[in-house]
Amino acid sequence: MSGANATESFKPLTAQQRVRFSWLDEPHLKKVIAALEAAEAGAARYVGGCVRDSLLGCAPKDFDVATTLTPDAATTALKAAGLGVAPTGIDHGTVTAIADHKGVEVTTLRADVSTDGRRATVAFTRDWAIDAGRRDFTVNAIYLTPEGELYDPVGGVADAEKKIVRFIGEPEARIREDYLRILRFFRFSARFCEQFDEAGLAACAALKDGMEQLSAERIGAEMTGILSLPRAAFALEGMAQTGVLEKVWPEKPDLAAAARMKEIEPDASAPLMLAALYGEAGRGIGSALRLSNAEKAVRSNAVKNLALIAPSISDHIVRKLIYRLGKDGLGDAGLLAAARGAVSASDYGSLKDRLDRFDPPILTVSGKDVVSAGVAPGPAVSAILAEIEAQWIAEDFPAPARQREILDAVIKARESA
Repeated sequence: MSGANATESFKPLTAQQRVRFSWLDEPHLKKVIAALEAAEAGAARYVGGCVRDSLLGCAPKDFDVATTLTPDAATTALKAAGLGVAPTGIDHGTVTAIADHKGVEVTTLRADVSTDGRRATVAFTRDWAIDAGRRDFTVNAIYLTPEGELYDPVGGVADAEKKIVRFIGEPEARIREDYLRILRFFRFSARFCEQFDEAGLAACAALKDGMEQLSAERIGAEMTGILSLPRAAFALEGMAQTGVLEKVWPEKPDLAAAARMKEIEPDASAPLMLAALYGEAGRGIGSALRLSNAEKAVRSNAVKNLALIAPSISDHIVRKLIYRLGKDGLGDAGLLAAARGAVSASDYGSLKDRLDRFDPPILTVSGKDVVSAGVAPGPAVSAILAEIEAQWIAEDFPAPARQREILDAVIKARESA
């Protein structure tokens, strides 16, 4: 093909494969490719997740383009075509092209100059094979030309067909370049594989101490990705066996509870999975992994509210807990209870069904109503409201008319006391 090195070998997509790559005809992608190719024929190829996922039959979420053009030259070419450009990762050779209001990352081919286990110093190159050699896994180093031809310098296509996540070259050498690749190995394996690559697994076990060099933010982001997967339990089992998991958090994990949670709810969130894995022993893990305040609250509230969930819970108690915890809070506690064996999966299913059927109760009586009934503003108003609320809950959340009757009765009782 035009622009290819003489030693490069290309394989056209088969008709069956081409169906999975219908995105090649997306107008915004064609505009980006055309802009780069106008500057230099053969300068642009798709790479990474969009190629990998399509080969595996998954719909890609993002599109990455590799190019022989330098960032400056790529920027000039994109702007000349009337496209927007944002220097989103310019230090690493990446700009984001914007076409039809959609972003496409465009990255110059790179070669590692030096690595320290956390980050790499890179130089730009025009050699596609060198660029491939610095990547992590073979399935992430498959290139696709705009014409639909695969360039596969490290055997990624065969590994994709076998559903194997394999490090490029020597696994330990790849890991020493960036120890986050240990966690990435488990995440990608859980996404695509039925079993781990043994050489990769052994390398992760041997070099797990290197993870201590990584920032909490990077570990937290990767763990969130792992725990969010439907097959997170597969990754966690391998991480526990190799000693990697204890590098993330030193307490003993409840792998069975985490597995049950995903069996019940494959889309269970990362904070809830942390609650299943560690329970009370996970106190502080949210901060350690740099989770957001909202994510930390999901984990801690589920653990705290677990004790409120019991088998064959009555409708009245369900409504009471919806009022106290909200639907999401009660659902989270119920799922954790099922994962940890406090209730059965069928009990959780019944609870979930009632969460769909019951609306959160609303107390319509307010402090203003109490004052209007003749009570002077002050502490007595709050005390009367608390009495009204308690009676309203005890009566299973009656309608506003009954709430007014409760208000009158509470005030009358106080007046006659």
